[in-house]
Amino acid sequence: MRVPTMLAGVLVLLMSMVADVLAAADVRSVRLWRAPDNTRLVFDLTGPVKHNMFTLTAPERLVIDVQGAQMTTPLEQLSFDNTPITALRSAQRSANELRMVIDLGAAVSAKSFSLPPNQQYGHRLVVDLYDKGAAPPVPATQATAPAQPVLTLPPVTSAKRDVLIAIDAGHGGEDPGALGPKGLKEKDVVLAISKELQRLINAEKGYKAQLVRTGDYFIPLRKRTEIARKMGADLFISIHADAAPRTAAFGASVFALSDRGATSETARWLADSENRSDLIGGDGGVSLDDKNPMLAGVLLDLSMTATLSSSLDVGQKVLGHMGRITSLHKKRVEQAGFMVLKSPDIPSILVETGFITNPAEASKLQSKRHQQALASSIHSGVRQFFQQSPPPGTYLAWLRDSKQSTQLAQIAQGPRTHVVSAGENLLKISQQYGVSLASLRSANRLRGDTIKVGQTLSIPATTLAIQP
Repeated sequence: MRVPTMLAGVLVLLMSMVADVLAAADVRSVRLWRAPDNTRLVFDLTGPVKHNMFTLTAPERLVIDVQGAQMTTPLEQLSFDNTPITALRSAQRSANELRMVIDLGAAVSAKSFSLPPNQQYGHRLVVDLYDKGAAPPVPATQATAPAQPVLTLPPVTSAKRDVLIAIDAGHGGEDPGALGPKGLKEKDVVLAISKELQRLINAEKGYKAQLVRTGDYFIPLRKRTEIARKMGADLFISIHADAAPRTAAFGASVFALSDRGATSETARWLADSENRSDLIGGDGGVSLDDKNPMLAGVLLDLSMTATLSSSLDVGQKVLGHMGRITSLHKKRVEQAGFMVLKSPDIPSILVETGFITNPAEASKLQSKRHQQALASSIHSGVRQFFQQSPPPGTYLAWLRDSKQSTQLAQIAQGPRTHVVSAGENLLKISQQYGVSLASLRSANRLRGDTIKVGQTLSIPATTLAIQP
């Protein structure tokens, strides 16, 4: 009699497990985000569900049947301004089937997918509505073969074009990024810094900055670099705010891509956190392994060598200027496998402005004054880089070449004379004519640097090497 009793117990246990699986999941909240070319609806669930989606016309509407779900949140509070949605309604078709209907005012291209729980959310059903003419991206899992890298050249522009800088504010929409004390969200802090950086760059002749993300909405990591490439960007800057398991961690960092992986445990942890964002966005399948088939061709391309060199150069200059206004986590540019840095033809850096999980740094990051100081320091580093290495065909390159032509013309003039005026010294005169102090002393048989007002000096034709 003992065996049947045990079997009965197992049967009860199995029936209980089946009942749990079939138990209805609640739709506990609905969130809506508007991006420039699409609208995203996120249904937060208490458990996993299966769903089916189809469209109806006359009038246009999208129907979603969800198996094993019940609506437990009101839908009236949603605002559909500036979206193709005119209404969202639901009805319980049966105890085990929920029907949701999205009424549309314009034709859209729709995509839906389920997401498992992560660090910030539980189970979710995501519906993306792409405006007419904006095709939805193909998820990596649907690709029939590894994509071959294609290097797209920036659009041909007229002479003296502006240097174009793409500024990417990390995270956004349903992905808040790292969370600080009192509900502070990384996505809000970095967007504010990015907008201030854009303002500073656009105020200077010869430069133009564009935001990759202009508002509070999500953009997949791979698409961020695609947007920068379509802009024809000369530089890609991704702005973030660190998080760490230890609240004591502090300081700003600058990262460039490493084709061999992270250079420290901290860099590897950060890279894992940032790249995991695409799982939140729904593209999934993002690997931190730089030998990922879809990226291997890009990483092996010879152009990456020059791009990475420029990335390290501009990164070090930005880091140097940031160190003047805030503490640094590391005094050198680190390298890690951040997805947003994997552009073979655009120098790219990721700037971590501080640790939002550190209460003291979070307080500073929330301050508008500190945000402006951070933006100013990044701007100074970028400006220094492009003054030394302006892209061909830009106003900055023309300006540099014009200065060099002027110096060469002065050399061609041969020996000249200069009458010393009040307030001048030998160093200032040598700089004015682009000659060395030694050659200026030798040409005038001076034993030191003492000169008198009214004294006539011979300016030698030999100059210092011209710096680009």
